[in-house]
Amino acid sequence: MTTNLVLTVNCKSARGIVAAISTYLADNGCNIVASSQFDDCDTDMFFMRISFISEEGVKHAALMEGFRPVAGKFGMDWKIFDTLKRMKVLLMVSRFGHCLNDLLYRWKIGALPIDIVGVVSNHFDYQKLVVNNDIPFHHIKVTKENKPQAEGQLTEIVETTGTELVVLARYMQVLSDGLCSKMSGKIINIHHSFLPSFKGANPYKQAHERGVKLIGATAHYVTADLDEGPIIEQDTARITHAQSAEDYVSIGRDVESQVLARAIHAHIDHRTFINGNRTIVFPASPGSYASERMG
Repeated sequence: MTTNLVLTVNCKSARGIVAAISTYLADNGCNIVASSQFDDCDTDMFFMRISFISEEGVKHAALMEGFRPVAGKFGMDWKIFDTLKRMKVLLMVSRFGHCLNDLLYRWKIGALPIDIVGVVSNHFDYQKLVVNNDIPFHHIKVTKENKPQAEGQLTEIVETTGTELVVLARYMQVLSDGLCSKMSGKIINIHHSFLPSFKGANPYKQAHERGVKLIGATAHYVTADLDEGPIIEQDTARITHAQSAEDYVSIGRDVESQVLARAIHAHIDHRTFINGNRTIVFPASPGSYASERMG
């Protein structure tokens, strides 16, 4: 019986890392099917992702235990993931439902292989949609007065569900510095790419009034610096003077939905590495579910 696994590694760059990893896997009956690596000369850091198959029955736990001496020699930050184990994801939304609808559809048809443990919202707009998909819906009202209590409720949901990733699918409330730090690298946000030029209400209307020719979206990891976390995925759509502010909104929502889905895919596929203020994002392996289904 074969087992599909993924090894992720980051550490200080040094000679012999790739040889040590490949030798260990070969000696333990594993066959490498895809590999990506990157040396960051600016930070002297090495990043690697290897997809491999355990062909001789060596179990996940045994491979983990046996790899520890190799990792220790190079001071690696590493993990080995079983690709059949779905990541537990908590979605959060306010009153713009395009990203939520898109994610639920991809999840429902099997194009987004995650375990959605719940949806949190500060409004009731999408309660029926969520419940109809047999997903727990949690309403947490957020005001200036109850913000600490509301975040306490959110933290409890994260802990009781075993949430591994929080996705802000157009959730319009700011998370506290404490929660951002606690879940560093485990919260993804999506927003339009007009920042910092067009802040506040109606950014698409502001862009229309200025004659903007490109609409974009950015998905990033959430940090205490609002909308300034390490970027995972971006995209743009070209527009013309003939299109209205409403067209801008419609096109922008499509771009946001696609960018967020690609960012989630990269994260759950263990292709992202945070490197200071930046991210290393390896491409999807040819023939993988990500490259086949994202299109």
